[in-house]
Amino acid sequence: MASITSQLLFLTSFSPSRTSTKVSQTTLVIPHQVRISVRTEAGDGNIDLLGDFGARDPFPAELESSFGEKVLGNVNTEHKILIPNASALSLSEQDCSPLSHLQPPLTEHEAKQLLFKVVGWKIVPVDGVLRLQCLWRLRDFNSAVELINRICKAVEQTGHFPDIHIQQNNQVRAELWTTSIGGLSINDFIVAAKIDKVKSSDLALKKRAWA
Repeated sequence: MASITSQLLFLTSFSPSRTSTKVSQTTLVIPHQVRISVRTEAGDGNIDLLGDFGARDPFPAELESSFGEKVLGNVNTEHKILIPNASALSLSEQDCSPLSHLQPPLTEHEAKQLLFKVVGWKIVPVDGVLRLQCLWRLRDFNSAVELINRICKAVEQTGHFPDIHIQQNNQVRAELWTTSIGGLSINDFIVAAKIDKVKSSDLALKKRAWA
């Protein structure tokens, strides 16, 4: 079969005045008319209408510098999916771990650093022992009971439970500390973070709207 030659002609017209287009702070001057000619050829049995359109062969200097390996990486590169360690996970996604009674409790400075990772909790000293404490003001007694049920369900798998009190019929106070070490541990903050995810907005005391 004889060689086939085809030619495509694109014509773009612009206004009589020369047009300037600014691209990335570089001014390009475009003439009145731009003609783009694309010539494609096909040989026997191999039809290639546009060839390797949009690509170019690398320059000799690029080949010598092995730029392809630097940009794309070697073909035998080993890819691994790394699972983040516990310190990279949020507290609510971590599990409580067993603690030795010989382990010292967190210092007040360490506890205050972890306090930034929970919401609505404060550190209070009780009989010389630091505790985490949170208070919810709810609509009524039934709302307080419902919140306690939700908290218990959220932390039942942790094996580390808060001390929960109902006060003034519509308030719930939760306290966390690790009795085996006589103070606060990372487990207290993990449980506090899990409690933070418990929905309580539908139980909260609604504020009166003044006209």
